[in-house]
Amino acid sequence: QVQLVESGGGLVQPGGSLNLSCVVSGTIYAVYQMGWFRQAPGKQRESVANFTHHSEISYGSDSVKDRFTISRDSAKNTLILQTSSPKPEDTAVYYCYSRVRVRFEEGAGDYWGPGTQVTVSS
Repeated sequence: QVQLVESGGGLVQPGGSLNLSCVVSGTIYAVYQMGWFRQAPGKQRESVANFTHHSEISYGSDSVKDRFTISRDSAKNTLILQTSSPKPEDTAVYYCYSRVRVRFEEGAGDYWGPGTQVTVSS
């Protein structure tokens, strides 16, 4: 089984910093895509930032692109999302996503973490 676990969420104050981590583990043959999504109450889940199959970075909005940084440690299958200027509008449940091919199995599948709550408030 493939497991995704997010960490680093919680209460964040404006002027502080946010650092989210996601570790993808399991009998992985290859990781084709990794990224962050978020869902605020009453809203649809939206893309925050993603690494594509070709390791290109895609951001979900200009607001995110201007303030967030996405990075990864491919050797450890770890994904990072950071910002030093969090805003109340960033309040949401953040989900880690990865498209993975499992060893000894054909094809690839989509996997999601359980999510971590991020609340930006003073």
